[in-house]
Formats: sequence, structure tokens, C-alpha cells
Amino acid sequence: MKKTFFAFLISALTLVAGEINIAVAANVSYAIDELKTEFSKTHPDTKVIVILGSSGKLTAQIKNGAPYGLFMSANMKYPQALFDEQIAITEPVVYAEGALAYFSVRKQDFSLGMDLLREDKIKKIAVANPKTAPYGIAAAEALKNAKVYDSIKSKFVYGESISQTVSYAVTAAEIGIIAKSSLYSSKMRQYRENVNWVSVDPTLYTPIEQGIVLLKYSSDNSEYRAFYDFILSDRAKVIFKKYGYIIL
Repeated sequence: MKKTFFAFLISALTLVAGEINIAVAANVSYAIDELKTEFSKTHPDTKVIVILGSSGKLTAQIKNGAPYGLFMSANMKYPQALFDEQIAITEPVVYAEGALAYFSVRKQDFSLGMDLLREDKIKKIAVANPKTAPYGIAAAEALKNAKVYDSIKSKFVYGESISQTVSYAVTAAEIGIIAKSSLYSSKMRQYRENVNWVSVDPTLYTPIEQGIVLLKYSSDNSEYRAFYDFILSDRAKVIFKKYGYIIL
């Protein structure tokens, strides 16, 4: 079944002159269109095809032969694994540092901090699945360090990726722990800081260092290198900062 799927995928994404296929962690979905637009100013003839997903699932696809030439992960672990297996041809480099936020479509008393999640009115909490999404790992770490994890874990509604978690937070849960970057998207800008969302204390979780690598599929293709260099450029950093990322 896997071989059939990837045979189809490779057929569908066969390299065309002027096209590059990049695998992008779901949290970057909110910024990627603006990044592509900025890149096109200097590379108007390069069409960037973006495949979005959780970092874990994208890594599995890459290991199974998916024809992606560049990977923007939500952490350093997955790209490091690809480099160790000689699937990535560059060592992982941090392109941005992500951040967590509590979010609710309803007004909440965020002054309660993590204790807000214990309240009876909070029946479902959307979180990313830590098995596939680095933001899920960070959320679980923050909850455990705040000593609320065990008392609220029965409320969790898991999203496969951080973008699915945002969707659940909007439609199926009273609150969610999501990527701060999602709050700067056009669909989420209507929600207000300190009313609908607030940043999670960054001291509660390990910094979410997001890594980029070139993959062996990009060999001898200068357009992949151009996009890689762009993501690490000052022009891209301005955009990442605009979407709530921490730029080191």
C-alpha cells in the first residue's frame, strides 16, 4: 500500500523545470504564502509546491521516497534523523523558534494561568499529538511542568498536526494549546490577545527550535538551494517575526 501511494506521489510531483517540492511543518502554513511571495520577487520563474503536514508524518514520507527536495520541520529532531540516515544533504539549521499560546473563541480569564484548564467549564482541550507534532511535545511538557497534566489529560482532543489542533480549538473544544504563529493568519486575526489568547509561559517548555535541511532529491538543483538560502535570510526573518516566531 505504501509503495503504491508513493509511486503515485512521485508521479504527481515529478520534477518539472522551474518547480520545487518542499515539505513544510503545519505551523508554518500561516506564513508560507507570504514567504513564497517574497521569494518570487527575486526568483519569479520558480514555482514552489508546498506539501504541508505534521513533522513526523512528513519525515515518514521522506524516508519512504517522497520526492521532496527541502524540509522545514517544527523541530530539530526529525531533520537530524534524516541527516544521520544520509537522506538530508545538509546539517539541520534553525530557521525560527516557535512559541505556544492558549486560545479560545470565547473570552477567558487568562490571569488564572494553567489553572484555567482545570475549571469545570473547560470540558475539552485541543492539543497536538506529541507522537507526530513537536508542538504537541512542547504542550505536554508545559502542562507537566505546571503540574496540571494528570488532572486534565482526560479532556484532551488530539490533532494530528498543529493546524488540525487549531481547527479543533475553534470548533470542538473550549480551549486549545496552539502555535502562536497561527494567531497571525487572516482567519485568526479577529481574536484578541488577553481576551481570546495569551502566550504560554516560555519557561515551561523547551524552546521549539525549527530546523531546515536540503534533501538528496534536491541534488544538482540550484532552485532548492536558492529557497533554502532565502529562508535563512534577513528578508525571511522579518516575515517569521511578523507571524509570532522568535528570531535568534
